[in-house]
Amino acid sequence: MSEFLSKDYGSLVPYEPGEQPKIENLIKLNTNESPFPPSPRAIEEGEKELSRSRLYPDPENTRLREAIAEVVGNGIEKEEIFVGNGSDEVLFLAFNAFKDKGIAFPDITYGFYPVYARIAGATFREIPLKEDFTVDFEALKAQKGTVVIANPNAPTGIFAPLSEIRDLVESDPNRIVVVDEAYVDFGGESAAKFIKEYKNLLVTGTFSKSRSLAGARLGFGIANEALIRDLNLLKYSVNPYNVNRVTAAMGYGALRDEAYTKRNCAEIERNRERLAKEILPFGYSSLPSRANFLFVKHEKLSGESVYRALREKSILVRYFDKERLRPFVRITIGNEEQTNALIDAMKRVAEGI
Repeated sequence: MSEFLSKDYGSLVPYEPGEQPKIENLIKLNTNESPFPPSPRAIEEGEKELSRSRLYPDPENTRLREAIAEVVGNGIEKEEIFVGNGSDEVLFLAFNAFKDKGIAFPDITYGFYPVYARIAGATFREIPLKEDFTVDFEALKAQKGTVVIANPNAPTGIFAPLSEIRDLVESDPNRIVVVDEAYVDFGGESAAKFIKEYKNLLVTGTFSKSRSLAGARLGFGIANEALIRDLNLLKYSVNPYNVNRVTAAMGYGALRDEAYTKRNCAEIERNRERLAKEILPFGYSSLPSRANFLFVKHEKLSGESVYRALREKSILVRYFDKERLRPFVRITIGNEEQTNALIDAMKRVAEGI
């Protein structure tokens, strides 16, 4: 760091993204990307915009917001939709917009949350997960400020029933609840159905996982119009053209091909359940997941040992060198061919003990 960096950021610990290796023939199951290409309709719509890239995009993203509202359903209108450069941008703006009373989130969750809180200069509390790695909703209800939860959670994959979300939202109408639903399309249920009932709920989603657009960077927020105006106030004060023309068009195309998305999600769910079952005889177990990944541990091997052994077999998974997480590796669910190779490799790792 230079001597010119603001003292506000001198102790900042940045989020560490998953490795993006340049190795050929590596089965990459470490960053929860989709194993499937974007929808042909998404590619077609994106290509149409390439020649128009000399022009700024629509800052209001009207067509895209209308399409999101239609797919989300539940009477949601475009005025209740915000779009951003990935759901990361939506979350970052929310951390800045709703920070005055402090922010609370689980201690084991998406690693960007404490980073965003520190950049925003917010007071924050990390609420420990229960022993079974579920969210402690009673402890969250006791917090006075904004509450942020990922549902399904990451890296555990555990989904909290919507009754818990509703109770949390209702417990204090003067507190914002942000529900990060990056993985909800793999067997979860969206809290967006509650938007019309509660003024203090913001739900975020992404095109990175189920719609295969991680590299395009597109996300969205759903909330009542007043909260959306809050997010737009910050957006237009920083970067009004936050979503480029090609990405917005690809997102629109993906939404016009929901059958493709649903087929891919169904295959990932099948492969997830198959993987969880078939690795049991080899000494592995996993937490219950409704995401496109499994959080897996072995009865005799450390998470780091499993991570390194699989890497030697050209399979990359994610290991978190943090308290309570060290026994585990997080494994992105791939296609059938990748799942076959993974199961075989995990069997050989266990047999080599």
